[in-house]
Amino acid sequence: MQTLNQLAPFILMFVVLYFLMIRPQMKRQKQEKNFIQAMKKGDRVITKGGMHGRIVELTDDTCVLETLAGKIKFERSAISMELSAKLNATPEKKEEK
Repeated sequence: MQTLNQLAPFILMFVVLYFLMIRPQMKRQKQEKNFIQAMKKGDRVITKGGMHGRIVELTDDTCVLETLAGKIKFERSAISMELSAKLNATPEKKEEK
């Protein structure tokens, strides 16, 4: 019984870390993987480096984005999010004084 009382804080810390850090990260990774697999020609996207563009070619590992600077080839994993998804997100309401 005494060993259980000594281990209880460590078990509690692990449970809290799991729900606050590990689980949300796994959820984001799963969403990103699904997004990368669902990309298609014509999607407007943002790369992890911040470049905006439209997908004009797709292969299994790479994609070609058309930007204002021209066409640039990226790895699929370098694409961060779909631009329309970011634009459709509801902005936070600002408090009025």
